[in-house]
Amino acid sequence: MNISGIARRTLIAAAVFLAAAAQAQGSEERTIRMGHPVNADHPISIGTKKFAEIVSARSGGKVKVREYPALQLGNEMQQLSALAGGVQEMFAPGTPPVATMVKEFGLLDLPFLVSTPAQADALLDGPFGQALLAKLPEKGLVGLAFWENGFRHVSNSKRPIQRLEDLDGLKIRVQQNPVFIDTFKALRTNPVPMSFAELHGALESKALDAQENPYLITRTAKLYEAQKYLSATGHAYGVIVVLVSKKFWDKLSAQEQQLLQTAALEARDHERQASRQQARKAVEELRSSGMQFNEVSNSERERMRQATRPVVERVLQSYDPTLVRLLRSELERVSGFQ
Repeated sequence: MNISGIARRTLIAAAVFLAAAAQAQGSEERTIRMGHPVNADHPISIGTKKFAEIVSARSGGKVKVREYPALQLGNEMQQLSALAGGVQEMFAPGTPPVATMVKEFGLLDLPFLVSTPAQADALLDGPFGQALLAKLPEKGLVGLAFWENGFRHVSNSKRPIQRLEDLDGLKIRVQQNPVFIDTFKALRTNPVPMSFAELHGALESKALDAQENPYLITRTAKLYEAQKYLSATGHAYGVIVVLVSKKFWDKLSAQEQQLLQTAALEARDHERQASRQQARKAVEELRSSGMQFNEVSNSERERMRQATRPVVERVLQSYDPTLVRLLRSELERVSGFQ
């Protein structure tokens, strides 16, 4: 017997309702504390709010996610330790602190790995990203998704960066990360590792010429007050890892685990879209604030990439050859993504 269109829609609606009801029935009353390192107007916060919304709706309000922005629950290492110990449920940090616990995440800090958002998405959501996430449980962590912190770009008070030579001699603040230090040495600058809290003052006092961050950070931290030139170097791509305490995860039902996993992936797409929209808006606002913005040609970016190649090859030698082969093959696969 043929089922009419109305009847078919009714059956589909009933199936969706029953699935949601079953998922909600498998959930206990829970409140999940989710920390992250940025302010409440950042795309990471937007992603966290979307994640909380999905979890609440699909658990029938039984599972609530409470957001703690701007490192309210402690610094990165303190929150990672709290997750491993089972005293905090979730955290969404960048890769550098995660790499102190799971070395392989340091591969994502290598310069010029990807050049477009599509390449980044394909690399992280594919086999290489899954291989990284698979290494977390032995450290007491479970990874649900990769979100975006954005491409990093150089600003400075001296001149536009249009060619590799324009970087010569710039005294630039970098993250306290050996890969970033070596990268900017290879780019002919004078890198100064420094905490972010000290950055604005150092730029204002002219102790530093330059810094590198995603556009949004350059705007929200008001670094334009001490920087005239902003150049789209795109030398690194910042990644956020959505983490759950394994001790907490293991207490959840299969339905609750599936709920969190699905919600993190759906929120990922929402967060990435917000990140890219806000990055474009940030460039416009930085220009309006008086900064001179310039693109860097593909040929010059390739020269910069080649200058940092010895750093990449040296770092890769310290990692598992099987994982390095996977990374190389995946970079080849995603290279055509625009």
